[in-house]
Amino acid sequence: MKTTSKNNVLIVGSGGREHALGWKIRKSKHVENVYFAPGNGGTSVNIDIDADEFRNLKLFAKEKSCLTIVGPETPLARGIVDLFFESGANIFGPTKAASNLEASKSFAKKFMNNNGIRTAQYCSFSDADSAKDYVVRQTKKLVVKADGLASGKGVFVCNTTQEALSAVDKLMTQKKFGSAGNRIIVEERLQGEEISFIGLSDGKKVIPLASSRDHKRLFDNDKGPNTGGMGCYSPAYIIDDNLHQEIMQHIMTRTVDGMRHVGTPFVGFLYAGLIIEKNTGKPYVLEYNVRMGDPECQAIIMRMKSDFFEYVDAAIDKRLESMPDIQWDDQYSVCIIMCAKGYPGNYQTGHSIRGLHSELADNVVIFHSGTRRDSKNNIFTNGGRVLGVTSLGKQLGEAISNAYSTVDKISWGNGCQYYRKDIGR
Repeated sequence: MKTTSKNNVLIVGSGGREHALGWKIRKSKHVENVYFAPGNGGTSVNIDIDADEFRNLKLFAKEKSCLTIVGPETPLARGIVDLFFESGANIFGPTKAASNLEASKSFAKKFMNNNGIRTAQYCSFSDADSAKDYVVRQTKKLVVKADGLASGKGVFVCNTTQEALSAVDKLMTQKKFGSAGNRIIVEERLQGEEISFIGLSDGKKVIPLASSRDHKRLFDNDKGPNTGGMGCYSPAYIIDDNLHQEIMQHIMTRTVDGMRHVGTPFVGFLYAGLIIEKNTGKPYVLEYNVRMGDPECQAIIMRMKSDFFEYVDAAIDKRLESMPDIQWDDQYSVCIIMCAKGYPGNYQTGHSIRGLHSELADNVVIFHSGTRRDSKNNIFTNGGRVLGVTSLGKQLGEAISNAYSTVDKISWGNGCQYYRKDIGR
């Protein structure tokens, strides 16, 4: 560590990911205070500054001498890191230019092709008619994606030509995700198992975090619309030592080296959404994210034994090369997302949450997302994804059982909660 004094940390964001990051950072021997801006009903100490109020965030961080960690992608894509750099404030995350790996899928696709990183064949379009002409000429199943940020929901995995045409209309004509659909990507649909592979980068070196698998679809058996994530488990059992080495060498390291070579060094959480292709067993990149996943973060953080702050601090100082590998608990972790009925469409908020104060086992943590706390410390729903019930177990089945036994104790409204019942299975 560069200093023996205690540090203050500011976590920017309000989701379960941010709650989990702060929960882990608070355990560090190097940290004095953890602030959340704006935080949620499960976090403390919350600061009344939204994640898009960059100037106020910078002033607070300077006043409290905080190291700042940015949770969500939108502030990163809008340049919060650049603004902090200008004032000499410590912040962990990629610059606006480096955030294009997530903010523009067409940028990411070109980058992967230029750097020999496996990805599906694709075409990009800025008008609906051209996209539809392309779709009807294809013989393989397709995936249609918004080029810009859509909170993890702007991806349509299509089984038929008609579904792909409908996806084009939703993105480009109906503007379901606003300007994010001004440009779209139409790509070949790969078959295989999806995994999340996240690393910590200082612009020169990348240290892998534990692998995980996210369940994106709303309903059991991976049916229904895409969501921000309905649950997750770690580690992803499909990744053996050989596959891990291939992902690190041919995807993660090539990405960091490629970004540095084009003059946009990547510092932050580098998230590669991968598919292990069914026929070849080779990893392909479906998309990049430039931040921790949610709920991947919750499942991964539960298994981390090392001092997380030390690695963030080293990444900011460009000295990850001197850091040892992160140590992990041998147990499995599972995160079950409890959401408001109707999510990701229309849903109600403002319901009092029951069961949060039930006695929890030592291996269970409830991370808050869409919640708020009133002056009497009552907790209410305040979003689509409400809670992430996260547990450990010596076997995956044990972790699943531990999580669901806690989920069963929690409710709000008149049966207004919803969750998948097959996470990890």
